[in-house]
Amino acid sequence: SEMCKETDAKPFVSVGERVTKGQKLCIIEAMKVMNEITSPCDGILKEILVKEGQMVEFGAKLFAIGE
Repeated sequence: SEMCKETDAKPFVSVGERVTKGQKLCIIEAMKVMNEITSPCDGILKEILVKEGQMVEFGAKLFAIGE
């Protein structure tokens, strides 16, 4: 899978931003299908663990969310 890469696209979320359960965090392309990735919980986005365009495995951690 590869994170969606659009040169003019604005990020859905930024580090330090408060997110809510179910909020869209990013879109990942897998087998030519665009998949929305949503937050599993409420909290503060502490870190983005992958870079734009980076290949990721199914189940890989993409974000760190905390209080």
